[in-house]
Amino acid sequence: MKHKTNRQIIAATLFTFSAAMLMPSQASAFDEDAARALAKRNDCFKCHAVDKSKKGPSYKKVADKYRGKADGQSKLITNFTTEPMVKLSDGKEEKHKIIDTKDMNEMKNLADWILSIQ
Repeated sequence: MKHKTNRQIIAATLFTFSAAMLMPSQASAFDEDAARALAKRNDCFKCHAVDKSKKGPSYKKVADKYRGKADGQSKLITNFTTEPMVKLSDGKEEKHKIIDTKDMNEMKNLADWILSIQ
């Protein structure tokens, strides 16, 4: 009986591990095309690029700052929606532009896309 129980435990463990490997992670559950379209529509690329600094930091630098933090997504959404003062590459400060959507799913999608950039 003990031998059969060990096989069942091993089988259950392998099944659980296999299922976890096949399931996409929550962090990758975003629509990149929709996120880029929202960023383009709001002129985000005027100040940001994916992998190089412009007037503002690259999205890669932003992702590195917030990725893995429990409040990373919400901090990005706060930047999109509250017009905080930001320091530009030339040292000047200005209010960050508010994006033109009130749809929380669109905001989360944009934040998740930014956080995914490596």
